[in-house]
Amino acid sequence: MTTLEKAKLWLGDSFDQETKDAVQTLIDSNSPDLEDSFYRELEFGTGGMRGIMGVGTNRLNKYTLGQATQGLANYMLQQFQGEETEGSAKSGTSQISVAIAYDVRNNSKEFGKLVADVLTANGIKVLLFKNHRPTPELSFTVRDRKCNGGIVLTASHNPPEYNGYKVYWNDGAQIVPPHDEAIIKEVYSTKFEDIKFDGNDDLIEWIGEEQDDVYINACIENSTYQDVGKGNLNIVFTSIHGTTYTTVPKALEKAGFKKIDLVKEQMIPSGNFPTVDSPNPEEPAALEMAMDLAKITNADIVIGTDPDGDRLGIAVRNLEGEIQLLNGNQCNTILTYYILDQWKKQGKITGKEFIGSTIVTSDIFFDIAEKFGVDCKVGLTGFKWIGKMIRDFEGQEKFICGGEESFGFMTGDFVRDKDSCGSIILACEIAAWCKANGKTMYEYLIEIYQETGMYYEGLINIVKKGRDGAEEIQNMMKNFRENPPKSLAGSLVEEVKDFKEQTNFVVSENEKHVMDDIPKSNVLIYYTQDGTKVCVRPSGTEPKIKFYVSVKDVLESKADFKDKLKALEAKIEEVRKDLQLN
Repeated sequence: MTTLEKAKLWLGDSFDQETKDAVQTLIDSNSPDLEDSFYRELEFGTGGMRGIMGVGTNRLNKYTLGQATQGLANYMLQQFQGEETEGSAKSGTSQISVAIAYDVRNNSKEFGKLVADVLTANGIKVLLFKNHRPTPELSFTVRDRKCNGGIVLTASHNPPEYNGYKVYWNDGAQIVPPHDEAIIKEVYSTKFEDIKFDGNDDLIEWIGEEQDDVYINACIENSTYQDVGKGNLNIVFTSIHGTTYTTVPKALEKAGFKKIDLVKEQMIPSGNFPTVDSPNPEEPAALEMAMDLAKITNADIVIGTDPDGDRLGIAVRNLEGEIQLLNGNQCNTILTYYILDQWKKQGKITGKEFIGSTIVTSDIFFDIAEKFGVDCKVGLTGFKWIGKMIRDFEGQEKFICGGEESFGFMTGDFVRDKDSCGSIILACEIAAWCKANGKTMYEYLIEIYQETGMYYEGLINIVKKGRDGAEEIQNMMKNFRENPPKSLAGSLVEEVKDFKEQTNFVVSENEKHVMDDIPKSNVLIYYTQDGTKVCVRPSGTEPKIKFYVSVKDVLESKADFKDKLKALEAKIEEVRKDLQLN
C-alpha cells in the first residue's frame, strides 16, 4: 500500500472531521509531511511510544493514542478481570485501576483526559492528576494507591513538537517482558474503529496536592542520612518550564534547606520551553539562566530538571571556583559513593545488597560496589530494567540505589523509575556536608577517583532524521557489527559484545561466548586492553545513533587531576577520529 493510499484511509467514517480535514490538506498540498506522517506506524515499543504530534499513522494523535490505550485496556482486562487488588478490596469491588499523569507539553492535559476516557469506556477506574505532575510521582502513586498500572503523557526532553506515552505495571516500574510484548500484540491488533472513546467520568478519581505531600515525604525519608550544614547551602533551582515546579521547591524546604533561589522565568510551565533551545538538563545551555543567577547569589550548587521531572542536571563549583555542569556518570558516582559510605557507617551492609546500572553507564560503579561489599547488577539502557532488577530480587537482596549515564538516579525502591526529587534532596545534602567540611562536591568527586580510579566519559550523537536517516542508522549499525575496529586510541580491541546476537567475542581467544543473561538489544560494546569502553546503539526515542565513550586512568593525587583530565579528554577525541565520527 502506498503512502497516499494509507492517508486516504484516514478520510473514512472512523475519523472525526477535524482529522479528515487535516489529512485532506496534506494530500491536496502534496506536502512533504504526508510521506513522513504515513509511511509507517508510530512504533509502540517496549515501554510505550514517542513521536511528533499531528495526523497520521506515524504521528502522536487521538487515534494512535486511542489505539495504544485500547490495546492496553484489552490486555489489562485479560490479566486482572475479577482479581481483587489491595486497593479494590477497600471498596469491596474488583475494579481495575490505572493512575494517569501528564507533563507540561502542548496537548498533554488533553491527551491525559483522552486516555482516561478510553480506559473508563472499558470499565477501568482512573486516578487522574488534576494538573501537571512529574513522572516519578506517577510511578510512586501506582504503588502507593495499589493501582494495576499507570500511564504518563510525556516526551521527556525532546523538542516541543513531540509528545509521548509511557506505560507502568502494578509494581510502579515501566512494563518489561512478558507484559510489554503481550501489550504490543494487543495494540497492533486493535483497529481504529474498535477504540472506545466515550468515557465514563464516574470512574475518574481526581488527585492533586494531597498526593504531592505523600510523595515528598517518601522522597525525604528515602534520600536523607544526616543534617549537616543545610541552612548554609546556597541552592539555585530551575524546572526549565517543566513539572517539578509542583514538588521540588516544596521538598527542599521541607527537607530543611533554607537558601533556595528559583529561576522564576523558568518556573512557569510551558510546552514551548520559551527560554531554551532544548529543555534538556544534560546540556549546559539549558542551565545558562540558572548559572547566571548562581553568579549573583554565590550559589554552591545549581540544579535543573527536564519537563517530566525524572532527569536532573547538577552544576557545582570546580577547582577554579566556576560553576560547571557534571555529566551523568559523575553525578551518579558522587550520589552512589555517598549513600554506600553512609550505609557502611550505619552498619547496614550485610553482603545481600545491590546497586543498579546499565550497559552504557560507566564501569566505575563496579569498582564502587566492590569497595563497599555490595553487588552491581547491570541491565539494558533504561530505568525499567533497574525496576525489573528490584522486582526479580525482592525478598532476596536489598536494592540501595541505581543510576544511568543519561542524568537519571533513584534512591531506594519507593519509586521504580529515575526520580529527580529524591536525587535532588540527596545531592543537596551531600553539597551541604561537603561545604561544612571545607570542600566542594567537585573535590569530593576527585577524592572518590583517588579511591576507585579516574573515569571520564563522552557522548557522541549522530543525528539522522526521517525515513532515509533511519535506514542510514541501520546501515551504520550493520557496518560496526560486521567490521569492528581493531584498535581505539592506540589500544587493541580485546572484546566485542553484541547484545543483538548475545555474543561476546574475545579477540585473543578468537572465540565467541554466549551472553544470554541480558535480553537481546541492538547494542554493541567494544573493550580495549587499556580499559577504554565504547557502546554503540540507536536511540529508542530520537533520530540518533549514540556512541558512549568511557576512558580511565589511575589518579594518585588531587594535584594530578587537571593533567589527567586533559589526557582523557584527548583520548576520547582520538576514539572519535578512529571511528570516523564527524
